[in-house]
Amino acid sequence: MAFQFNFEVGDRRDWEEEEERGTDEAAGSSGRLRRPAQGYGRPLPEEEVLLTGHKGEGNPNGAEVGAVSGPATEEPGKAEEKPAAAEEHRVTGDLRRALENRVVERLWGKALPPLKHVNQAVVERSICAGAEGSRLVSAAVAARCDLLSGAYEGGLKIWECTFDLLTYLQAAGVELAEKRVLDLGCGAGLLGILALKKNAKVVHFQDYNRTVIEAITIPNVLINCEEEEDEENEDCIEPCHKKRKESEVKEQCLQHRCRFFSGEWSNFLQLLLNGDDPPKYDIILTSETIYNTVYYSSLHDVLCNLLDEKGRVYLASKIHYFGVGGGVQLFETFVDQRNVFSTKTAKVTDQGLKRFIIEMTFKNE
Repeated sequence: MAFQFNFEVGDRRDWEEEEERGTDEAAGSSGRLRRPAQGYGRPLPEEEVLLTGHKGEGNPNGAEVGAVSGPATEEPGKAEEKPAAAEEHRVTGDLRRALENRVVERLWGKALPPLKHVNQAVVERSICAGAEGSRLVSAAVAARCDLLSGAYEGGLKIWECTFDLLTYLQAAGVELAEKRVLDLGCGAGLLGILALKKNAKVVHFQDYNRTVIEAITIPNVLINCEEEEDEENEDCIEPCHKKRKESEVKEQCLQHRCRFFSGEWSNFLQLLLNGDDPPKYDIILTSETIYNTVYYSSLHDVLCNLLDEKGRVYLASKIHYFGVGGGVQLFETFVDQRNVFSTKTAKVTDQGLKRFIIEMTFKNE
């Protein structure tokens, strides 16, 4: 088992994969999404969950928990995709397994919180080599696609607006302590991890792809829980055998404060609403999730049904996403037409393509 820590000092806004892949344009800074290679319209069946988890029918390792049926194989080249199944992921057993062969780095930047994350390029190499992940995601990574509609929605990459929202939450002093938080479209999970660091009561993470949850999100939460344990034990003078075991902090964090979900938003919503105690969130954090107008209705439904009546949504986005068509103005128009939420611009960044932090509340709040 290789467990390598590789802390670099540098600006993480210049993505490692751009150097790895030799691309001539950083998609994160331009709002431009690379399109899939021809022939990648056909959905392929997802592989089994890598960590012990909740799965629907056909899971040999766990009981059925009401997950919506998964994507079906369709005719080659067909553009329409069936929504990804929704499922909850449980992390049990040896937690260090989720950190195998991971290279860990720190965020760098004066305004950014001191969080750690696994190196995306290393994870992508592992996925391409077939060591983990689904064939759907492997195909997208191999084709160097930032997204593959209905199959992979870009969760392996840390997008630029995530840094904007992390910075805003820090600078604006948004109250996260004792809050119920959802990191929607979480990808690396950095927004939710910040909420954990700020003593949120519970944090739930959701991403379209189970591979993203297993290969990126869960390892990142574990790494930052480990750092929390190190901080608590920093001044401890007790012998090592009297200190809490490494796994205790992680297990407590994962079992009592965190839940992990994958799947398309409509299916994710139904999975929660069909549960014994559907959650309501005080704060929903989401970044770079309004790039495609096709998803606006399901996103709006999630916000309507899961946000507490006095809750707030913090959404980070570029003004427009070239090649896909979504963006801030179209989303705000959509929200205005639904007449459920009020929106206001909390922050604008003019460097490069204009970027926004939008705050949303119910109109009766």
